[in-house]
Amino acid sequence: MFNGDWNTGRELSVAFCRLLTIQRGVVSAQQATKHLSRSSMRHLLSSGRWRRVHREVLIAHNGSLTDAQRLWVASLAVGDGRPALLAGRTALAVFGLKGFPPDAVHVLLDAARQDRNPPPGVVVHRTRTLTVDDIYRNGRLPCTTVARSVIDAASWARSDDEARTVIAMAFQQQMTSLADVQRVLDRLPRAKRRQLVLRTSADAAGGAHSLGELDALRIIRAAGLPTPTSQHVRRDSAGRRRYLDLYWKAWRLHVEIDGAHHLDPRQAWMDADRQNQVWIDGERVLRFPAWVVRTQPAKVVEDIRRALVAAGWPADRGTERRR
Repeated sequence: MFNGDWNTGRELSVAFCRLLTIQRGVVSAQQATKHLSRSSMRHLLSSGRWRRVHREVLIAHNGSLTDAQRLWVASLAVGDGRPALLAGRTALAVFGLKGFPPDAVHVLLDAARQDRNPPPGVVVHRTRTLTVDDIYRNGRLPCTTVARSVIDAASWARSDDEARTVIAMAFQQQMTSLADVQRVLDRLPRAKRRQLVLRTSADAAGGAHSLGELDALRIIRAAGLPTPTSQHVRRDSAGRRRYLDLYWKAWRLHVEIDGAHHLDPRQAWMDADRQNQVWIDGERVLRFPAWVVRTQPAKVVEDIRRALVAAGWPADRGTERRR
């Protein structure tokens, strides 16, 4: 797609070649004028060697754009010539988050900066709290850090469920830590869904890796039941590692939350085999589809309460203990 001189037909400075390389051939007119004359830029555009992709944003070739180049266009267009930060789910996708692609290109600007004409599909967010600690400096694309991106994605989510999902997935894929999220939240006392982000991050860091598990933990706490361990690791009789969604060690009770993937025949057998091994060891297992946890929380809580009582939990004590 590119030739050695970035399709200019002339020799470029080392600094400009480096900039073009970093930005995948996308530059703002403001950046280009530091290295090329206005007449040179007009010639490159009129000759078809370069083309204008948005207002004062240029690309040093005449082919189609790659995904990375589209992100650079969004950053430079919104940043009014200076790179703006990709943020939220867009930044998380750049960092490699799987299974939850962004619904748009999300860009974060300092509140003092203005942009009235973002490219199609680009959503501009503004903030009064953006420090150097929020900027990821080790990547090719300008992004907020993972922790800041998680918090912003949760704040901009269309629902609480969507916010919890993106947090859980970031922790499941080991992209951030509870300490990192807490440090960013300390700088954002007015962040939207702040308490939800903090609670969900704490649960996810503790091992709850799905929205169904997070919902189950929420209703268990609200009912005053003992708090279980999430993603408890045990070994079956064959020595294989098994991960249990929710586990009360003192009462040897397991609760499994089944998402849609559990309908797959192979997954269903794996679930059944795991349950068989637990029963063989003499422990109790309850299973609930994730949709039942959401739509029938009272039944889920009552079944768990009855199982705990049957296993010896002193329900009349009225105090919650972590097991």
